[in-house]
Amino acid sequence: MLVDSHCHLDKLKLDEFDGKLDNVVAQATKNSVEHMLCVGVTLEAFPSMLEQVTPFKNVSVSCGVHPLDQDSIWDQDKLLQLASGEQVVAIGETGLDYYYAADTRKKQQQAFVGHLEVANQLNKPVIIHTRDAKEDTLAILREGNAERVGGVLHCFTETWEMAKAALDLGFYISISGIVTFRNASALRDVVKKIPMERLLVETDSPYLAPVPHRGKQNQPAYVADVARFVADLKGENYESLAKVTTDNFYKLFNRIARN
Repeated sequence: MLVDSHCHLDKLKLDEFDGKLDNVVAQATKNSVEHMLCVGVTLEAFPSMLEQVTPFKNVSVSCGVHPLDQDSIWDQDKLLQLASGEQVVAIGETGLDYYYAADTRKKQQQAFVGHLEVANQLNKPVIIHTRDAKEDTLAILREGNAERVGGVLHCFTETWEMAKAALDLGFYISISGIVTFRNASALRDVVKKIPMERLLVETDSPYLAPVPHRGKQNQPAYVADVARFVADLKGENYESLAKVTTDNFYKLFNRIARN
């Protein structure tokens, strides 16, 4: 069995699935995906997202404000209130993105620090988005005592040096379909070095569909393609990688009851 450790089910265009999220979940299950983590990106959209996925026992949620969602009002007290719910297994996604929004770095940093404070208060792991912000991301994680709650650098595309620093903090590294892209040779070199016991796989659906689904809307069922590619890359058999990454998922997000 597999787990999609990071997806956005509420962002899918459901017309491709006869208008039903049930069909997305059923397709994932058919492809041996036993659990999905639906990740929040704004506080405003969180209640609607939670309502959509609550009927599905194999879908868990996180709560947070994406660093690129600059129109979303940052309200730490509201995050604490929403994230306190027992359905919420993690905080985020949060982090820093200087590639697309370097001009808002101060606002991003303030929200990132606030997310870590909430994570420590609730003792829930953090889901980190980081791009072109290595030093500040690591500094804020260290200063925010992120090692106390743990977490994951999701959709990882940075250097081995950054991965190693995150691993030293006890974090996991999650790999998306980007690893299958033709121009991702540097990332593939990094993935080869990541210890199996700290590795996760994800889709980040509906974005970043892996080969051989490029050009299509991504979906949790496609995490199997990511896992197969990563297994080949690391010289592991598929079943072994699926088991280890699934075990890792439940270790990190330990509030989720395993099926």
